[in-house]
Amino acid sequence: MFAVIAVKLIATATVVIGVTLAVSKLGPRLGGIIAGTPIILGPGYFFMLQERSVEFIQSAALSTLHALIATLLFSMCFVMTAGRLSALASLGLATICWVPFTLIFAATPGGVWGAVLLYCLVLLAAEVIRRKLNLGQPVVIARSGWFDLLLRGLMAGVLVSIATTVAAKSGPFLSGVLVGFPVGLFTIGLTLHQRYGSLVARATVTIAQKGMLSLVAFAVVVALMADKLPPMVTFSVSLIVSLMVSAALFLISQWQFRRAYAQLPLPEEKP
Repeated sequence: MFAVIAVKLIATATVVIGVTLAVSKLGPRLGGIIAGTPIILGPGYFFMLQERSVEFIQSAALSTLHALIATLLFSMCFVMTAGRLSALASLGLATICWVPFTLIFAATPGGVWGAVLLYCLVLLAAEVIRRKLNLGQPVVIARSGWFDLLLRGLMAGVLVSIATTVAAKSGPFLSGVLVGFPVGLFTIGLTLHQRYGSLVARATVTIAQKGMLSLVAFAVVVALMADKLPPMVTFSVSLIVSLMVSAALFLISQWQFRRAYAQLPLPEEKP
C-alpha cells in the first residue's frame, strides 16, 4: 500500500514541477502539452489492471472518459474566470462545474465511441473560446525558489495518491471518475497563477485542452483492449498510443509556430 502511494505521489509531483519548469523555459505551449501526458492516469490503471477484473477495468475506463469531458468544462471555466478572480476562487468554481457534469456525461448513451464524440464536440467549443480570448504566449519571469516549487509538487502528489488509492477500492464508476479528476490541472493552474500570474496559467490550461487528447487515447485503448490483451500488454499499448498522440500534438504545435513565424513581415533595412 505504501509503495502504491509513493509511486503516485512522485508521479504527480513530477507533473507539477516539470510543467512549471517547462513553462519557465519554453512557454505555455510545450508546458501545456506535457500536462496532458498520462502521468496521473498511468499509475492508477497500472495497478487497477493487475488487481481488478476486465469488466471493472472497462467500466472504469468509460467513467474516466466521461470525467475527461467534464475536465474540459473545468478548464473552460477556469480560463474564463481566472483573469477576474483569484486562483482558488476560479478553481473552486471550475470544480463545482466538474462534479455535476461528470454525472450528466456518465448518463449519456453510446459507450466508448459516444464519449469520444462528445469529447470532440466539447473540445471544439473550448477551441472557439480559446480563439476569442486570444491569450497568446506571454514571457515568464520566475519569482519563486525551489522550496516553493517542491512544496507545491509534494502537496499535489499527496492529494492524488490518497484519492487514487481510495478509488482503487471503490466501484468502477467512482474509481474511474476519481482517477480522472483534474488534480493535475488544478495544481498546475494554482501554481502557475500564483507564480507567474493569471495570463500564463490561463494560456497553459488552454493548451492543455488539446494535450488531454493523449489521456483520451489512453482511456480508449484501455477500454477496448482490456478483454483482448493481457493486463500489462494493455497498459503498455495504451501508454505507447498516448505518448504518440502527445508527440504528434507537440510536432503540430511546433509546425504551427514556425509557420506563424515565417509569415511575420521582415524588418525593413535601414539605408
